Amino acid sequence: MGRVRVLGSVRTVTASRVPLERSAEEQADEDAFFALYGAWAPLTPTQVAAELAGFDRPWWVVGGWAIEAATGYQREHEDTDISLLSSDVPAFVEFLKGRWHVWNNVGGVLHPLGDRWPTVDEPASQLWLRADATSPWVLDVPLTPADNGRWSNKRLPDHVADVSDVTWMADDGIRYLAPEIVLLFKSSLARPKDEPDFEATLAVLSPDRRAWLRAAIEDLTPRHPWLERL
Repeated sequence: MGRVRVLGSVRTVTASRVPLERSAEEQADEDAFFALYGAWAPLTPTQVAAELAGFDRPWWVVGGWAIEAATGYQREHEDTDISLLSSDVPAFVEFLKGRWHVWNNVGGVLHPLGDRWPTVDEPASQLWLRADATSPWVLDVPLTPADNGRWSNKRLPDHVADVSDVTWMADDGIRYLAPEIVLLFKSSLARPKDEPDFEATLAVLSPDRRAWLRAAIEDLTPRHPWLERL
């Protein structure tokens, strides 16, 4: 048994992980994705932290790993997603130079970043990392558009905050996106794996965080099925 800190409280977790259930259609989509873009061998958040040790710009884990850190609910993860401010992309590329190739993914179109393309044209796009052309991808970085050096919400443009106000630091020294914001992003995807993430997170959300999430989802999707449970 292990123990993790959850936004100020401690929860017990087990070493086993709940496997993801995929429909035949989802598996076919995944197989087609790998056939087109190549294999993935994602780093864990701990491995990402080791690779980014000494990087002096803020970055934080998002997606399923952020839900696990906040709740203790352990399931299989298909990938590892972190985010950083779009304005910090040149520093990120320079820091990884010589170790990882950084590619910009804009709507499925990829090009490498470096001397020719030092930054991104689309601040809400993604970065993918791999060691070289024959190696698997190891990290997905959905970027956060910077608003004068501050975090901005890609779903709610009026929601702008300091990074420290929308993330939290776990005992392992890794920063994670607040779980209610993770769920807001997940709410628009309607994937089977997001349902248990939602249920696990409900147990740890304070009334204020739950109210924020309900208002945010209602603003974007007034008839979302999560609203009744919130």
